[in-house]
Amino acid sequence: MDEETGRLRWPLAADQAPPADRGQLFDDAPPAVHHVGVGEYRGLEFLEVNAKRVINRVPAASRLPFSHTINAYRGCSHACSYCFARPTHAFLGLGVGEDFERRIVVKVNAVERVAIEVRSRRWGGEHLAMGTNTDPYQKAEGRYHLTRGIVEVLGEVRNPFSILTKSTLILRDLALLRRAAARTEVSVNLSIGTLDRTAWRLFEPGTPPPRGRVEAVRRLNEAGVPCGVLIAPVLPGLTDDTEHLEEIAAACKEAGAVSVSAIALHLRDGVREHFLGELGRLRPDLLPLYARRFSAGAYQPADEQRRIADTVAAIVQAPVRTTLRERRPEVPAAPLGEQLGLFSPACG
Repeated sequence: MDEETGRLRWPLAADQAPPADRGQLFDDAPPAVHHVGVGEYRGLEFLEVNAKRVINRVPAASRLPFSHTINAYRGCSHACSYCFARPTHAFLGLGVGEDFERRIVVKVNAVERVAIEVRSRRWGGEHLAMGTNTDPYQKAEGRYHLTRGIVEVLGEVRNPFSILTKSTLILRDLALLRRAAARTEVSVNLSIGTLDRTAWRLFEPGTPPPRGRVEAVRRLNEAGVPCGVLIAPVLPGLTDDTEHLEEIAAACKEAGAVSVSAIALHLRDGVREHFLGELGRLRPDLLPLYARRFSAGAYQPADEQRRIADTVAAIVQAPVRTTLRERRPEVPAAPLGEQLGLFSPACG
């Protein structure tokens, strides 16, 4: 937000004159400066903008397993206190704390832009990753249906894509995802950091319950939409003990996940200050442990990261029980989980 004018640095949809051939994204509601949520969206403010482009190229230095991303929203009502994307709100002149959780930027022309960009002669049909910088199935999606529209477009043009989400709202689009998977390469990963309801409520209060996400993994795979699990992030002193890791890995494996991998918590500048502030408020007894684990920077010691990965891999690679073997193949460990910790704000 500009300190002198009080205006969002990204032009709002109502401030821009749409092209003559643009048409309306919604028949019953033209874009506006902002909408204050009511009912199930109470407490949220939606800032509608027209994006010049929606498909973003990932810098080669990011070393990610994909080259292009789509993020129809900025900010996230899931309110995960550890979210690595929080600093991206600062680029817009908004706060990384409550603003990130409550003031959601909505690219209202995202579906139209994707339809144009993937049909361009310059577009090579590269894999498109959704959910790299904000959850595509957060609460705003229930109102705007942008992710649904993008999935429909990508399926129509047979463009491969992947989705990373914490939300069971993805099941709303199960039939659409199944149709897309029959036409092109489609993959989904559910992020499920814990089965412990106390840790879940404390540090990701806006997300669906973890057991519900495990069930979503089952339903997606049974419908023919390949779905893996990222146990992420694993929180020191809360969800990183061996018993906990074995429990969640086994649950995801039994749900038919096509891959299961774990990512240890990392805290970069901007996120670190916010998360440790929340930790001090909710679990001050853990602050000394976090001071030790992150004394060298944003990442925990390599041996701790390796212990977490090895514990999960051992469960994933263990023989499948007879009752499960009759229904599902063994679940391979996925290297993707280790790479997803490298996300950059440039992804979104």
